[in-house]
Amino acid sequence: MEITWYGHSCFRLTERGMATVVTDPFDHTLTGDKPLKLKADIVTASHDSPAHNNIEVVKGYSHFLTGPGEFEIGGVFITGVRPRGQKNANQKTPNTLFVFDYDKVTIAHLGNMTNVPNQTDIEALGNVNIALVPVGGGNGLTASKAVEVVSILEPGIVIPMHFDTPAASHNLTPVSKFLKEMGVGDIESQPSIKITRTITPGEISVVVLDPQA
Repeated sequence: MEITWYGHSCFRLTERGMATVVTDPFDHTLTGDKPLKLKADIVTASHDSPAHNNIEVVKGYSHFLTGPGEFEIGGVFITGVRPRGQKNANQKTPNTLFVFDYDKVTIAHLGNMTNVPNQTDIEALGNVNIALVPVGGGNGLTASKAVEVVSILEPGIVIPMHFDTPAASHNLTPVSKFLKEMGVGDIESQPSIKITRTITPGEISVVVLDPQA
């Protein structure tokens, strides 16, 4: 499967013969990122905000998921989890975490998670192979809290999101702060990541993606 980042918290997940998912499509006039022009079968929004639920920029979708529940669409198993205590002063609507199971490769999108989740929420997510984690603060996890979440989830791969980029207009910290907290130093970014095998538990790898047009 392939994971592509488009800036802020928006990703596209694709796998041949299975449904394509777009997460948290944004209004680029609010985020400063490049305008989105995407196609998908499924769109998810972690919470009710134009920077995360601008579905008008996604064409062809048949399902729009915004809350907790279990779904099976186009061969993809999706679990929505709504943790308690994940709102802050600037986030007036609840945050939903989504886990996407692509033939036993699980990807967790943490949305605008603000606090380290409790054990009940962690168990609800299940085994996470790849974690898409907000790391830039603002309405999401700070770099240090993001590291705590990663240590609890223990995914094989971590892909940071919701951080400052040269084009972005939001007031977030750069990904370098998270990388320093993780103790991994500078990492060369890449356009996307392709997963060709089952991810086994072990040392956590951090992959930094470039936002695509």
